[in-house]
Amino acid sequence: MTVQAGRDLLLKIDKDGTGNYVTFAGLRTTRLTLNAGSIDVTTIESEGGWRELLGGGGMKSAQIAGSGVFRDELTDARARQLFFDGEIPSFQIIIPHFGVIEGSFQITSIEYSGGHDSEATYELSLASAGQLKFVAIQ
Repeated sequence: MTVQAGRDLLLKIDKDGTGNYVTFAGLRTTRLTLNAGSIDVTTIESEGGWRELLGGGGMKSAQIAGSGVFRDELTDARARQLFFDGEIPSFQIIIPHFGVIEGSFQITSIEYSGGHDSEATYELSLASAGQLKFVAIQ
């Protein structure tokens, strides 16, 4: 895999619940974190006293974080409404030359900020809310 431009890592939201994904406007940075919990099954009989883990055990989760500037009133309004309504729509994270991760996420925080001599910015955090699917880019 060759070096990729960070701007090509995209966060998309299902605009209307029909699988019509649009890029979340104004994002400058996007971060995806995948987690897998472990289940310790170590016993006194574990070889050499080393910890043993149950394969495939534990809870899996994903978090998405992003920050950017206001560029699109519709995207901002949709994110704000999703947060206040507690809705869990489908999102896509497009990782260039790697694949697409798709699934339901809840917006868990929105932070707005701005200085007197700079643009208004926002930060989003999302948490996975169900099974995710991965499709490799061919």
